[in-house]
Amino acid sequence: MSARNKTIIISNRLPVKITEQNGEYILRPSEGGLATGLGSVYKDGNNIWIGWPGIEVPPERQKEVTRKLAGLNLIPVFLTNEEINLYYEGFSNEVLWPVFHYLVTYANFDQTYWDFYQLVNDKFSEVVIQHIKDGDTIWVQDYQLLLLPCRIRTERPGVTIGFFQHIPFPSYEIFRLIPWREELIKGMLGADLLGFHTFDDVRHFLSAVSRLSSSKMDDNVIIYKNRHIVVEAFPMGIDYDKFEGLTQHAKVARYATAFKESQKDLKIILTIDRLDYSKGIIQRLQALELLLQLHPKYIEQAVLYMIVVPSRDTVPQYRELRDRIDQLVGNINSRFRTMNWVPVHYFYKSFSVEFLSALYSSSDICLVTPMRDGMNLVSKEYVASRTNNDGVLILSEMAGASKELNDALIVNPNNIGEIMRAIVQAIDMPLEEQTARMSSMRHIVKKFNINLWVKNFMDKLLEVKQLQQSMLTKYVAQSIKDQISKAYVATNDRYIFLDYDGTLVGFQGDIDKASPDQELYDIIARLSDDPANRVIIISGRRYETLEKWFGHLNLDMIAEHGAWQKQLNEEWKSLPLLTDKWKQDVKTVLDTYTDRTPGSFVEEKSYSLVWHYRKVEKGLGELRASEIVNHLRMVIADKGLQMMDGNKVIEFKNIEVNKGKAALNWLHNNNPDFILALGDDHTDEDIFKALPEDAYTIKVGSNISSARYYLRDYKEVRELLKTLTTYQEKTQANQERIQNRSAARRAEKPSLLRRIYRALTAR
Repeated sequence: MSARNKTIIISNRLPVKITEQNGEYILRPSEGGLATGLGSVYKDGNNIWIGWPGIEVPPERQKEVTRKLAGLNLIPVFLTNEEINLYYEGFSNEVLWPVFHYLVTYANFDQTYWDFYQLVNDKFSEVVIQHIKDGDTIWVQDYQLLLLPCRIRTERPGVTIGFFQHIPFPSYEIFRLIPWREELIKGMLGADLLGFHTFDDVRHFLSAVSRLSSSKMDDNVIIYKNRHIVVEAFPMGIDYDKFEGLTQHAKVARYATAFKESQKDLKIILTIDRLDYSKGIIQRLQALELLLQLHPKYIEQAVLYMIVVPSRDTVPQYRELRDRIDQLVGNINSRFRTMNWVPVHYFYKSFSVEFLSALYSSSDICLVTPMRDGMNLVSKEYVASRTNNDGVLILSEMAGASKELNDALIVNPNNIGEIMRAIVQAIDMPLEEQTARMSSMRHIVKKFNINLWVKNFMDKLLEVKQLQQSMLTKYVAQSIKDQISKAYVATNDRYIFLDYDGTLVGFQGDIDKASPDQELYDIIARLSDDPANRVIIISGRRYETLEKWFGHLNLDMIAEHGAWQKQLNEEWKSLPLLTDKWKQDVKTVLDTYTDRTPGSFVEEKSYSLVWHYRKVEKGLGELRASEIVNHLRMVIADKGLQMMDGNKVIEFKNIEVNKGKAALNWLHNNNPDFILALGDDHTDEDIFKALPEDAYTIKVGSNISSARYYLRDYKEVRELLKTLTTYQEKTQANQERIQNRSAARRAEKPSLLRRIYRALTAR
């Protein structure tokens, strides 16, 4: 990357805390994990971080705050209290947060929230556009700015954009409940790389994209608007060294010593959460209550320290949650407490990182049981703080961290009995087992720390951009069109191989409706009427269909991928030695799946069978196709058949039938000086591979191909073919004009000489 290019981090909040004291704004750097991890990025060189400063700043003081922030490489986006209330507290936290955490009943789909969400994303975009240029790298953070990547891409298509979501991404069935789902997906697809904490989130996002956009998929790569977008899991880490080192801090040691003295001989269970309905706080209290009820031997043996950090308790749902926690803690303590022991020590407040470190290093068990969580860093902070390799982590399977920390006791947060049994197992766990589990988890947390998370994401973003740039060279841009056109005009023996469906026409749900239109007939006629051209339609269609559509034109035809062939002015001929005796066995299986799959149908050709699922519900068709492939795999091998996976079709045919072989057969004993081949699916790859290296091979719809170039769709194919004929006509017209001028000049010369002679002799 050029030294003049910069990296820009963008998030809802800047990594500073701003307070006003005696009329002056005071800036204090944030100690959050994200700010720590990204510090190495935004503090380097001319890199910057853009975000809301955290308070409403009057217009007359915004320049003052901007100057203060500039010294820290920070750029503010100033928002009013109304904007924060409706965009952040409103849409972000009353629509996206509950839906993305599978708690749809808490969602409030207010149109005003959506209006302000768009407005604030636009504000962010305006500030970003002022500070970027082509070649810069942008990293957008989290769900508050889902629309931002597309807005930046529209204004600055040459920049590199990464996006990371720190909360879960829900399944399509949940996500589709949001009225503005398509707009959100479009906004995210402005990025080049999309990151999530877990592969589950990746799968859910890809599923939503496949249903809500016009993109194509290739594993975890989305092909959208001629760009390759990669979606990948990047589990976020913590500042391991910080939390490990804190345990040696004098203040932490004092806190830890006092804490252990006060709870001598008790098994200490720790939970730390922000007040939120996604954290499973009620369920873990119910599990503790069940433990004391069913296992009274643990009375005066274990104690729960529960810290809940205040959050949005003016919102009714949060206030109700806080009241329920108060009530449940009160009930447990009044029911089970003794003269010398209280089962739950509940703190509704924030604590310093030093005090939390003391709790982490002193507690025997850490109970982390969210109902749904993107990652949950509390679990990793606890592990990093266990410098003696003891202690037990009980972790919800719904937290992203459970995918890495599988030596924890993994529980379903909805299963109160399972949580209770995990607590019993943790209390009774031998030290040797604790050490084995904890040392393994500490190794993972140490290796996959916040710095590696940043490095992995930025390295992948650079890799994706390089992939995109390497692919761009294959697109048939104007320069390549000119190159093909010049070669076309300069040659006199041309072979043009044209696939049909997806190449010359668009796809139709009903295959019989994809018949040629007048524009296509005109294009083919102009090509085939040129005596220097040999035009070959090479298709998977039945030969009867091709004869009906193109039999009146001056061209060759290859049908059913090569099973039937027709030279100009000759009759149709089938390949010798082909058999169709295998068809009944395969058709019986395909008919069974067709009966189970509404919208699918079987097309029978002379020497092949095609199972179509273009009209089938998205997802179901792909599932059935996979089942058919597995079902018929052995049959195909036994009968010497070939199975081709095309665009919403699976075709079974004789192994001898191959478009590449058919094309080579046409070229046998011929040496054309110009070859052009266009096709859109797997069957056309055989042609691209078979033709000489200097042939102009073009894949339609994708640039992942053996072809030299690609076009986006059939419309661009038609434009290219029209360009060839038009280019030749213009060239011929120019040549004729030049010839006419030369002839005229030659005719003028004798006349001029005669006039001179006459003038001289007259004297």
